[in-house]
Amino acid sequence: MSPDSLPWWSPEAHARKRGHLAARGRIKAQIRAWFEGEGFTETECGQLQRSPGNEAHLHAFETAYVAENGARTPLYLHTSPEFAMKKLLAAGETRIFDFARAFRNRETGGRHAPEFTMLEWYRAGEGIEAVMADAAKLACLSVEAAGTRALVWKGAACDPFAEPEYLTLVEAFARHAGIDLEPVLTDGAGLASAARKAGIETPAGASWTDVFSAVLVTLIEPKLGQGRLTFLHRYPVSEAALSRPAPDDPRFAERFELYACGVELANGYRELTDAALLRARQEQEMALKQAVYGERYPLDEDFIAAVAAMPEASGVALGFDRLVMLATGAREISDVLWTPVPLEGRP
Repeated sequence: MSPDSLPWWSPEAHARKRGHLAARGRIKAQIRAWFEGEGFTETECGQLQRSPGNEAHLHAFETAYVAENGARTPLYLHTSPEFAMKKLLAAGETRIFDFARAFRNRETGGRHAPEFTMLEWYRAGEGIEAVMADAAKLACLSVEAAGTRALVWKGAACDPFAEPEYLTLVEAFARHAGIDLEPVLTDGAGLASAARKAGIETPAGASWTDVFSAVLVTLIEPKLGQGRLTFLHRYPVSEAALSRPAPDDPRFAERFELYACGVELANGYRELTDAALLRARQEQEMALKQAVYGERYPLDEDFIAAVAAMPEASGVALGFDRLVMLATGAREISDVLWTPVPLEGRP
């Protein structure tokens, strides 16, 4: 019987991925040591939260706290440690990181797992350039710890030691999709028309964000991080709900994503500290979630208050399992997870 058809806990299946798991431990140890050398404090944020996050297309696991008298309080497993870590910034922490267990529904496949590790870190008082440099450094550390020289995925290779590519969303849409994004930043019909000309069909009535995402995922992401890391930055402000608007052009936000081999590894922001704008954006996201999925998550009022009190900061959420997967050359994300979530149709 092939190891692929055996339960993950069988000796044969485990032996096939044991080397990846050993490398995972070395990568984590090297990254932890680097953060500590940079003066960061490691946190351990709780996974149970009042709100799991307020992005329309993120789906959480729901649970409840049951008191001794039987009273139930709805809670969620967080989709990232972001809300808790920003509260710690408000409390006075200045450089923090967390290897956090995170949970997302409706996400499975070669690059997704419903339970995964999010490496998240923040620098108070520093700009987005500092955390972009951090992310590039971690990519280098990962291949060094794995004993490889490149990030690899499905036959593509990326040299993390090469000078990264920096590409704005406007540049990326023009280069890889032939779409001039600026004239259609608030024109859903115009963007949909441009997408059709580029070969991307979207359903009638699709939102601007849906069309934007379809173009990005289909035509642009596969071209990124080929040969060297790509920092895709300067997102339209509508696609960066927790990011500060760019000071030179409020149509765009100080947000980036890091790509290697066409795979998104990290998402970073110059953090929004305007509580009123944050509330408005989160309410808009939850209205969209209600319209599309028939549900919404509560707002975390403590988080909104903390954002108003936190210092200027920049932060990044990095998919640690994905980084390990690419650094070790693993076939899929389950190969770098010690105990994959048992799902229908998977051993």
